[in-house]
Amino acid sequence: MPWFPDFVNAAELARKQTRVEGHADPVGQFFAALTEGDAQPLEAVWPGEVVVYDPRAGEVRGRKELRRFVQVNQTWLGEQHARAETIATTRAGGRAVVELLARLGDDGQVAWPVAVVAESADERSVVFRTYCSQWPVDGKRHLRPAILASADTPLGDVVGHYLEALDAGDAGALVATFSPGGYLREPIGAHARHTGPDELREFFTRTLAAGGVHLEPCVVTDDGVRCVLEYTCVHWGSHDVPPQAGVCVFDRGPDGLLSAVRVYDDIEAPAA
Repeated sequence: MPWFPDFVNAAELARKQTRVEGHADPVGQFFAALTEGDAQPLEAVWPGEVVVYDPRAGEVRGRKELRRFVQVNQTWLGEQHARAETIATTRAGGRAVVELLARLGDDGQVAWPVAVVAESADERSVVFRTYCSQWPVDGKRHLRPAILASADTPLGDVVGHYLEALDAGDAGALVATFSPGGYLREPIGAHARHTGPDELREFFTRTLAAGGVHLEPCVVTDDGVRCVLEYTCVHWGSHDVPPQAGVCVFDRGPDGLLSAVRVYDDIEAPAA
């Protein structure tokens, strides 16, 4: 009997390989779809449901909306001459968090910090949550409604101490959670970085002039070294603020203190 190539099995093997690669790097695949303007690879890897929570587009759900979202973003990213480099990746609990620094403009002078969380409850569906400030893009802060429910998530060690000090508006206690060379980077760009006790104390004193900031924990992705906290900000000083979504990344140093804190949100202090 003559031999013929087994095209059916070969195609199925290729599909399985594509799914394995997509599951291994869901955020990379997500950005590839945005760059190329093609949602089909995402749909092939995740045949169930693909949901996107985006600061500019809001909630994207359904195949038709996903394809439109991907195409619109490809056009917009092209107009911005955007290119991105990966800063850090954190994996735990069925979630992958990738931090990126996007460079905008022909000269790449505008640095735009972006964080993307990919969460998959099974092998068929995925949710992408993108966090960033719009300030580097248009010079404005935009209200980002809450997208996750708050959870009674215990946060111990230095991360818990940081949140307690932030809630209390205690600049000195916040500085004490950092290693001597530790830094905090604001969401408005890579230039807004505060390193060392003096710069951190000045930053926290100025930021907390209106009082402490209360962040309600929603989802925690912690690999033991890096902790990623998705939160909703609901209170600042004596002001109740509209619930706003954000994410903060905490890097722990060998001394058990914070070597870095990177913030991704568009929250601003309430008017006096």
